[in-house]
Amino acid sequence: MRNTERYEVKGANSLWHVYKTVPFFKVVKNFIVIQLARYTPFLGMKNWLYRTFLKMDVGEKTAFALMVMLDVMYPERVKVGRNSVIGYNTTILAHEYLIQEYRLGDVLIGDEVMIGANTTILPGVKIGDGAIVSAGTLVHKDVPAGAFVGGNPMAVIYSKEEMDERRRQDDFFNRKEGSS
Repeated sequence: MRNTERYEVKGANSLWHVYKTVPFFKVVKNFIVIQLARYTPFLGMKNWLYRTFLKMDVGEKTAFALMVMLDVMYPERVKVGRNSVIGYNTTILAHEYLIQEYRLGDVLIGDEVMIGANTTILPGVKIGDGAIVSAGTLVHKDVPAGAFVGGNPMAVIYSKEEMDERRRQDDFFNRKEGSS
């Protein structure tokens, strides 16, 4: 289950209420910063832009690939740990505007997490340390630390324990081949 705050609206759908929920000039500023960062090839500059202008908590040595689209309305609700990789064209949302309500939720991405290209992360999701998210995944619920997940709907492909066992087997076979 995602951890989101729900806000009911009356009348028109919640997107018509958008500037009652977030200031217009904040959205304009965020849009400009995010678009600059999407196209810059300089990883350090991206992180600086996110930290300085969007008030995001971004860990050291984290890499946002080209075309990553952050939540334009609430980027400060996205936290990414250290040494993580956010793959090409990934979308990270901290809000969702629906017909009768809108929802806000923090997105917490742990340390040393790998997010594959073209992934969408929905609001209120926590991705644990060392997790791997396969390309093209819709992350609609929490991801356990160390797990390998993928698909739409997202499912656990390997648990942390299964991933550890696969790595041990790979190490064993790689050492064996090297000694031949």
